[in-house]
Amino acid sequence: MIRVRPPFPSPFSPPPLSPPLVPPSSPSSLSPSLWRLQPTFASCQRPLAEECPASSALQRRRLWRWRRWRQRRRGSCQGQPAGSLGGPPASREAVPRGSMAMNYNAKDEVDGGPPCAPGGTAKTRRPDNTAFKQQRLPAWQPILTAGTVLPIFFIIGLIFIPIGIGIFVTSNNIREIEIDYTGTEPSSPCNKCLSPDVTPCICTINFTLEKSFEGNVFMYYGLSNFYQNHRRYVKSRDDSQLNGDSSALLNPSKECEPYRRNEDKPIAPCGAIANSMFNDTLELFLIGNDSYPVPITLKKKGIAWWTDKNVKFRNPPGGDNLEERFKGTTKPVNWLKPVYMLDSDPDNNGFINEDFIVWMRTAALPTFRKLYRLIERKSDLHPTLPAGRYSLNITYNYPVHYFDGRKRMILSTISWMGGKNPFLGIAYIAVGSISFLLGVVLLVINHKYRNSSNTADITI
Repeated sequence: MIRVRPPFPSPFSPPPLSPPLVPPSSPSSLSPSLWRLQPTFASCQRPLAEECPASSALQRRRLWRWRRWRQRRRGSCQGQPAGSLGGPPASREAVPRGSMAMNYNAKDEVDGGPPCAPGGTAKTRRPDNTAFKQQRLPAWQPILTAGTVLPIFFIIGLIFIPIGIGIFVTSNNIREIEIDYTGTEPSSPCNKCLSPDVTPCICTINFTLEKSFEGNVFMYYGLSNFYQNHRRYVKSRDDSQLNGDSSALLNPSKECEPYRRNEDKPIAPCGAIANSMFNDTLELFLIGNDSYPVPITLKKKGIAWWTDKNVKFRNPPGGDNLEERFKGTTKPVNWLKPVYMLDSDPDNNGFINEDFIVWMRTAALPTFRKLYRLIERKSDLHPTLPAGRYSLNITYNYPVHYFDGRKRMILSTISWMGGKNPFLGIAYIAVGSISFLLGVVLLVINHKYRNSSNTADITI
């Protein structure tokens, strides 16, 4: 069959009818299965053999694609290869000369169309008909206008600035004094303690409090250039041993190497963290008018976290004698005495010693401070530390000049926001000021260009 392309239609004459794709007089050219599968136009309700007068070339191509897809679909569902252009599924006949060329879309084959016949294995990637998979969930998109953005900037500024001022003033009201006693300076009283020949070494530093310290006062020791956050240092411990496990006490974890065993005995507590425990002794005295020093009571219990004291750290089970519980172990290499002699108080000795517990909680930065003692307020009528002269007696045991470190003692009060921290108040004030300033700038810009856009003439 030879198809003749109709001439280009004139705009003043009705379009000619296109010749039918398949002559009605030769039904043998189509297979009986295609006679049953021929669709109809929704617009003209005619079979495929009778061409709709108003159909375009695009509609004819879509019909041929649908017919071929239907044949391929039926062949795939029955497990047979699809034929070409209406032929039997198992045969690969050549396309008739007068037939129209078409493109095969694999996505249409798996995503759409009617289901397979019973017993077939249909493949589909069609998502379930749910609101989530079909993207029908309700959504909200804010419309940013001057009426909605500008109030937000001003509200943030009006809230953050007063909060920042309050935090900054509260932080400045916290009393704090810091005394460096490393002793690297020749004029320092602790310079003599740098020599390893002087053991034990005791030095005294005098200082003056200009203002009284009200409320509870916290005494800290601080270290600089000490990297407790090193990976091998942090993991050099045995938590099972620190929790009182008898088997881990005599057989520590290999993570504690090289501080796992000494003199063929297991070390308790093992690891680099415990071996480097801070062991300076600090004592505070008030020097009165008669120049007789009055000792300040320093509380050494209540400085550790409750969870560390009661959950993570426990002494080994056994009798009342703590030395018998640690029998068969030895002290760390750098310690002056074993773990069961850290304190005379049985509730603050061994693994539950609070100085030891505070040290075992490693710091995140190389310059840090750890709580050493607590000075409780005794009377509301008198300050905890009145203004005057004080002396700090130091038993110098902890060397830091080998790694260019520094040691210091800090006395500080606290407030509702904790210790002294001016950065938080400055950050609030800065964010609030920037937000308020941006609000003013955007308000001026909006007022200027809104009026100009209303009165400007648009020219092309």
